[in-house]
Amino acid sequence: MKAIVLLKAGEGGIGTLRDIEVPKPFAKGQDLLVRVKAVAVNPVDVKTRSRTPADQGGQVILGFDAAGTVEAVGPGVTGFEVGDDVYYAGSLNRAGAYAEYQLVDERIVGPKPGRLSYVEAAALPLTSITAWEMLFARLGIREREGGSSVLVLGGGGGVGSMAIQLARRLTDLTVIATAFRPESRAWCQAMGAHHVVDHATALAPQVSQLEAPEMRYAFAVVGAEQHWAELAQLIAPQGRLGLIDDPEPVDLRLFKTKSVSIHWENMFTRSVFRTPDMAEQGRLLARVAELVDQGEIATTLGEDLGPLSAAALDAAHQRIFQSHVPGKMVLHGF
Repeated sequence: MKAIVLLKAGEGGIGTLRDIEVPKPFAKGQDLLVRVKAVAVNPVDVKTRSRTPADQGGQVILGFDAAGTVEAVGPGVTGFEVGDDVYYAGSLNRAGAYAEYQLVDERIVGPKPGRLSYVEAAALPLTSITAWEMLFARLGIREREGGSSVLVLGGGGGVGSMAIQLARRLTDLTVIATAFRPESRAWCQAMGAHHVVDHATALAPQVSQLEAPEMRYAFAVVGAEQHWAELAQLIAPQGRLGLIDDPEPVDLRLFKTKSVSIHWENMFTRSVFRTPDMAEQGRLLARVAELVDQGEIATTLGEDLGPLSAAALDAAHQRIFQSHVPGKMVLHGF
């Protein structure tokens, strides 16, 4: 089968992508063999390329967002059949989606939203899981909860886009997003943010001028380190702060007086450690698919980049590395 692999990086460089042929895998256990129809591009791909040691490249297939059709099922599969359309985000410890076929555990797979194309659906899994787990599992927000505000720091990307939509559609919280570029600000508003402020300047003066209730929740998708002191200033006593980026060492003591709790989210935790609640991700994706088909949630597709190839992926990775891209970039076919 066709695949795009990450070759080892040279001294001080990042891994090189190459188009090659590799053996087609076989479904065992609870695995689905999926014929991949579309894949999304994520910052984790760029991070993996840059962090791959020179002696560990060779046959690494990246790709953590996909939509496709079930080609075969393992003997332990109970929830899917051959021919089902699915979408999923995969796992860090298995071969990725930049290939014609991919093996994925059925427990982290959901039925593709019927009203979306493969390209539109591929933009959703990783960001939907990350945003949902942060809002409702880590921060403990209850559906239809109101009376306070939630800040989404970095609302223009894929995760921020989903966090805005989920908070707006499933809660009664006031949603405050941050963005810098005019197109990103417009994107956040289209996703449903009540207010959008500029994270390139001081946040506190901007937020204080809004007609919004106290900020009980904050989700730092990006920029936590740069706005750490302001987050401590803005968040309400006994509030909750969630992080997914990788800040340099920060001073947690700034949040002690207010008894603010800090929460990390990594959507790969369940699949990598095969936790007992691993199937929650499949159920989560099924719920998101329902919301999409009901018209409550929209795809976060920002741009369709056309056919999948090493050259096209490399260009997409460069765009992520160099600047922020509103929404998600997706490629389809070979």
